[in-house]
Amino acid sequence: MNNKITSVVAGATKENFREEVLAGLSQSPRQLPYKFFYDELGAQLFQQICDLPEYYVTRTEIEILRLHGADMAKAIGPQIELIGLGTGAGTKTRILLEELHDPAVYVPIDISKEQLEKSSARFREMFPALQVLPVWVDYLEPFELPLPRRLSSRTVIYFPGSTIGNFEPETASEFLARLVDLAGDGGGLLIGVDLQKDRDVLERAYNDAAGVTAQFNKNLLVRANRELGADFDLNRWQHHAIYNSTEGRIEIYLISDNEQTVHIGAREFQFRAGEEILTEYSYKHTIAGFIDLARQAGFHFEQVWTDGARWFGVFYFTVAN
Repeated sequence: MNNKITSVVAGATKENFREEVLAGLSQSPRQLPYKFFYDELGAQLFQQICDLPEYYVTRTEIEILRLHGADMAKAIGPQIELIGLGTGAGTKTRILLEELHDPAVYVPIDISKEQLEKSSARFREMFPALQVLPVWVDYLEPFELPLPRRLSSRTVIYFPGSTIGNFEPETASEFLARLVDLAGDGGGLLIGVDLQKDRDVLERAYNDAAGVTAQFNKNLLVRANRELGADFDLNRWQHHAIYNSTEGRIEIYLISDNEQTVHIGAREFQFRAGEEILTEYSYKHTIAGFIDLARQAGFHFEQVWTDGARWFGVFYFTVAN
């Protein structure tokens, strides 16, 4: 078990991908599920996005972790089982683990198998006393955790990157309620949340000058062509991200630049010129608003750490015994 990845559900399989793509394109308005961004190429492109000058999210969260990691570790406590949801390459998790006192078990959970394998191997080398039990799974679906060899004092979930922003408010509340159950009595949640800020800052972050985010967005079409035999012409689709201030969210689209027909197997989809496919929402929260959302799900607010400009927050919640 210690050197293997546990695959709990078939969330990342081709059949699952096909079903969700066909269902999303059959809706009005059309959409594609954002969770499928992260195949091997998508994970690499996202790492490039994290280094872009316009994309403040990752470097701001890392800055908060470096400045306040010791305080976070003190709040979390010793000998925990840390469950990492969608922790990717693990840069932020490494900073946190270096501050934690004698963590017992680390369970990284991710939909990107290749990235999970690489990061798990790296963590075993860096933290030889830590039991690392990676799980390849779509964590949006129900899953079971592997049984660790070491006993832990309690379970703390780490959910970085403001991925919670991809959930619409009702779904976010339901998901947080699931995390209450996952953490269990006396458990905790350390979660990164992108905060509301100036429209220009937000729109630049998702429409970078180098076009990496556009390539990342179009990779959904690349995947559909490769894995489903679709015939999307990438030159006929444009990336577009806007901030909807009324809803408090970034909206990311692929826009058809002319009238066209796309085939996926025996299915045929007609697109009008200017028609949009929604690929992602990224909600931006207020501190008070997110605390209230987590409380409604069953968490108790403990503390929040932010950068000087209050662009990003790392929140810590607990579950009552």
